[in-house]
Amino acid sequence: MKLELVASQMESLGNPTRLRIYRMLVRAGIDGLPVGGLQQRLDIPASTLSHHCKKLLDAGLVTQERNGTTLICRANYKAMSSLIGYLADECCADGRCEETLNAVTE
Repeated sequence: MKLELVASQMESLGNPTRLRIYRMLVRAGIDGLPVGGLQQRLDIPASTLSHHCKKLLDAGLVTQERNGTTLICRANYKAMSSLIGYLADECCADGRCEETLNAVTE
């Protein structure tokens, strides 16, 4: 993964409202949630929700699909897995992990 993409994704998740939106979409599964449902659950103005969804879309963490008059938002699970993998791939590559240290001292 490119560092710029990871930084963009982490930045977009660094906002509490966007993190709440993203977690709701992750929980919703592949069916996603309609924008109206997100707005109702979050109790925020449509323009605010639109702004936050755009940031998540631009970072590649969320997709949107129009189904008739309904706009469905979904978590991009491939992007989520890549981001998590990027963060964990080199865990303790230059030293011992905390779990290893705790196991040795117990």
